[in-house]
This record gives sequence, C-alpha cells and structure tokens, in this order.
Amino acid sequence: MHQQYRHILIVRTDRIGDVLLTLPMAQALKRLFPEARIAMLIRKYTTELVDDNPYVDSLLLYDDGEAQTPFFFLTAELRAQKFDIVFHTHPRFRAALMTRLAGIPERVGTGYRWYSWLFNKKVYEHRKDAKHHELEYNLHLLKAIGASVDPATVTPEIRVTAGSAEFVRALLASVGITPGERVVILHPGSGSSARDWHRTHFGTLAAKLKALPSLRVVVTGGRDEHDIVRTVRDIGGEGVVGIVDRLTLHQFAALAQAAALFIANSTGPLHVAAAVGTPVIGFYPQITPLSAARWGPYTTRKTIFTPAGMPADCKVCLAPGVQGCACMDSISVDEVFRAAVASLERYHPVQAHA
Repeated sequence: MHQQYRHILIVRTDRIGDVLLTLPMAQALKRLFPEARIAMLIRKYTTELVDDNPYVDSLLLYDDGEAQTPFFFLTAELRAQKFDIVFHTHPRFRAALMTRLAGIPERVGTGYRWYSWLFNKKVYEHRKDAKHHELEYNLHLLKAIGASVDPATVTPEIRVTAGSAEFVRALLASVGITPGERVVILHPGSGSSARDWHRTHFGTLAAKLKALPSLRVVVTGGRDEHDIVRTVRDIGGEGVVGIVDRLTLHQFAALAQAAALFIANSTGPLHVAAAVGTPVIGFYPQITPLSAARWGPYTTRKTIFTPAGMPADCKVCLAPGVQGCACMDSISVDEVFRAAVASLERYHPVQAHA
C-alpha cells in the first residue's frame, strides 16, 4: 500500500506542450492522495496552463520570465514547503540538486543520467526510444511509489474561461469573422522544437482551404514568428487573417477551442488545441525521439503526417538551425488538404442553412 504523502512536488521546467502532458500526473496523484497538497515547479510563461487546474494546489516559479530564480533562494523555498516527495518529469541537474539540498526525503527520477545519484527512487526508461508517449512516461514515474495508472483514465485539459471566450468572440468579429463561419487555424512555427513542414506549404494550404464554403483561415504565431505568419498569409491571399503575439495562453486556448480544425507542426499550441477538444492535424519528423509516438497530441481527434520512406537518421533533419528538409517537404499539400476536408466533414460540416 502507498505511503500517505501529504506534500507532493512535480518538476516540469520546460515548455507548453511538456507541461500539458504532465498535468495528468497531477490528476492521478490527486486521486491517489485526495488530501495531499500538490505543487508544480514550472517556468513563469507556462503558469496560465496550470493556475486554475483543479488538481494542482500551488505553483513555484523556476524563473521570473527572463532569468532563473536564484539557486539558493529557490532551494530555501523548497525546504520551507516541506515536501514529502518530488517527481522529476524533465530531469535537469540544477533542479535535481536543489531538491536534494532542500532535504526532500523521496526524490523520483530517471536512473540513466550521470546525476541520477541525486534521486533515491529511480525509474529505468529511455524516453528517447519513444516506446511510449510522453504522457505515459510521466505516469510511469508513479511506479516508483507502487502506483500504476491507466492513461485512459486521465487526460490533458485546459479550462477555457468565460472571459477568454468572450475576448476571442470580439477578436474574431473585429477581423470580419462571423459566428456562422468555420475557423481553421494554421500554426506554422514551432520555436525550433522539431523539424517543420515548410511555411510555404502552409501558405498554399491556406489558399486551398479558404475556398471551402463558410470557412475562414487564421494563421497564428508567437513573438518571434511575425515573418513566418506573414509568409503564410501572403501566399494564402486575401481573407487570410494573421494573429501574432496578441493573446495570453488563456486567450489562445479559447481561440483554439473556437476553431473547427487546428493544423500545426509539433509544438505546444498543438497540444493546447487538443486539450480543449479541437480536432488537430500535426506534422512530425520520422526521427524517433521527436516522433508522434512520443510527442503526438493526446487525443482521438487527430491526423498525423510523418515523412514516409525517409531515413530515420537524416542528417538534414537532425541538423540545428536548418529552415527546410526534404523529408518534411515530402508531405504534400494535397494530401493534407484532403485530410483537412475529411476532418471538417466529420466534426464540423457546413450547416444546411449556411
């Protein structure tokens, strides 16, 4: 039988999709220990994904949005919180050392890092092998305390607030999109988190999609993606709307929920769309550690495109800072368009009165 933990910490100090795929662990832990306080140590820019989650009671910030929280300051805070156990879902030496120095009695993490001696409960799995999904790897850490959780019983989710939904309705109206029109969102950037389907393909896809009845195309992007969005919008032509760096995460989730379909490279916003129930199409490289097997959106409403017949160790795919790759470019616009039409017909067909 499990020890009755009272104060539990989950560490996830990377990006949007990673945090979303870790939230089901909090859900599972709250079911196992309903009286426990569950906290997460995360980066500031991901807090909106968690701040109203019913399974997470408190947050600690790994940074202030720019610089990391000073080592000994955060270590002292961890000590003061008197956690019984910590789960390192994204193991890094700095965070592992902090939790050891903070005196957290049970520290769960991988057994395959040079600093794994900082963990006293170890799970031996190589995530880069992609034998399981990232969400499932996170749940597997619970085996260290004798718990086994069926991934089908938990799910990544974001609660869209009424305020954010109203903001999005007004935003769409301001760019000429009426409530009766279906919205397809294209998100062509990925923040270099994976190998991308090229922006020009997104542009050509936008031009084809906008010709469908009662449909508008919206292209979204983050702070450093103005050029990418502009390219897609220009190729897509008149009527394609660009929304760049104008939304909070809550508002972006509301926009994704308002869409009939969300199409993106492997990136956090794709997971946001899946978490609010929107059908998604995702592009993933054939490289095992970056594959959809590990990083795909955790939803049944998905279509995944991966280069077929391409080498798994493609040197161009693996090279940093490369803007294009023949492997990803081998995914044709026509096949993606057909998949988009099929998804729209299944989940959001044109209404008879439209």
